[in-house]
Amino acid sequence: MNNKKLASHIQDFGALIALVLLVVVIGVISPEFRTLSNFLSLLRQSSINGFIAFGMTCVILTGGIDLSVGSVLALSTALCAGFITNGVPVGLAMVLALIIGTALGAVSGLLVTKGRLQPFIATLITMTVYRGATMIFMDGKPISNLGDSFTLKVVGKGNFYHIPIPAITFVVMFLIFMFVLEKTTFGRRVYATGSNEQSAKLAGINVNRTKLITYAISGCMSALSGLILLSRLSSAQPTLGSGYELDAIAAVALGGTSMNGGRGRVWGTFVGILIIAVLNNGLNILGVSSYYQDVVKGIVILIAVLSDHNR
Repeated sequence: MNNKKLASHIQDFGALIALVLLVVVIGVISPEFRTLSNFLSLLRQSSINGFIAFGMTCVILTGGIDLSVGSVLALSTALCAGFITNGVPVGLAMVLALIIGTALGAVSGLLVTKGRLQPFIATLITMTVYRGATMIFMDGKPISNLGDSFTLKVVGKGNFYHIPIPAITFVVMFLIFMFVLEKTTFGRRVYATGSNEQSAKLAGINVNRTKLITYAISGCMSALSGLILLSRLSSAQPTLGSGYELDAIAAVALGGTSMNGGRGRVWGTFVGILIIAVLNNGLNILGVSSYYQDVVKGIVILIAVLSDHNR
């Protein structure tokens, strides 16, 4: 019995154990990795994938998936940059970008709920359409000349007592998502929808509305990540966000959330985000080619999925 409990605990905290081991190993190999400035930089980098992964967690918990997050990021960021260059106040442009991202995510939700399309197909369609719309809007060229706005700079580059603002926002969003999913009625509906949709309907849960809200949240989080990138790069790129859906899904899978929905914790996603960030950061410091980095991340995802299958 004790052995079973031990095995259960190892499965539950496997991602956290893996993170600690990863930090220790890379820290021993590279002294540069274990500096305070590098850890702060790592947290700043984590925020971009982190916001997307939090939204993705909600979608996957309902039994869905969102492949459009990178394209939503690109289109909302491009429109935000376009607003700014056309004289719209920066603060208003950023709020509009978040609203647009939410609306774009809701479109995917409508295709899944009202259009009755499989989430993979629905979000593959929106991913393609949104990426094409971004290219058309930007004419395949970056949008620069965003001015010297303090508001825009502080979102992605600012610090509060030497702690990066994106890192602070990342932790705050984690706490918000943890509270919403674990302590609210909406959170219970999300889990119920992913666990057994028919039973959730019989229990009086509006399954379609729950799914729609999760896709809207995913779109909003993608737009927020886009604003961080816009601030850091001081320009919007037409290819921005390409492949980001893979890192987000990887973080969710690493955190122990079931790809079939209904089981998982946002704190697991938080750990998964840090694992991806530590891998990227550590391999970069060690001078490992980006091609090998993709192979390593693929193997890590495979291990996470196999672990989920065994559970």
